Amino acid sequence: MTAITSAKPAPKASARLEARISADLHAMLKRAAELQGRTMTDFVVSAVQTAALQAIDQQEVIRLSLTDQERFADALLSPPAAPPALRRALDRHDDLLRSE
Repeated sequence: MTAITSAKPAPKASARLEARISADLHAMLKRAAELQGRTMTDFVVSAVQTAALQAIDQQEVIRLSLTDQERFADALLSPPAAPPALRRALDRHDDLLRSE
């Protein structure tokens, strides 16, 4: 008879973050965490994660000048003709799909 044991999931890797902050900021963070019924660690980690995601999102947005926006819209509405090599590749692709 063999014993069956349930495997525990591997713990997530973690890293430590330390920061020196003023006593006033520490008190503010502590109060905010208490108001939300959270630990200070949970409050700070959540706030830092939100700020990091927002910073990343802002950098990933493509910003175009008005002229560039118009050029982009024109290219979508009136795309240039496909060059011969692309046209041949598309025709070959269509042939392969029809032969299946």
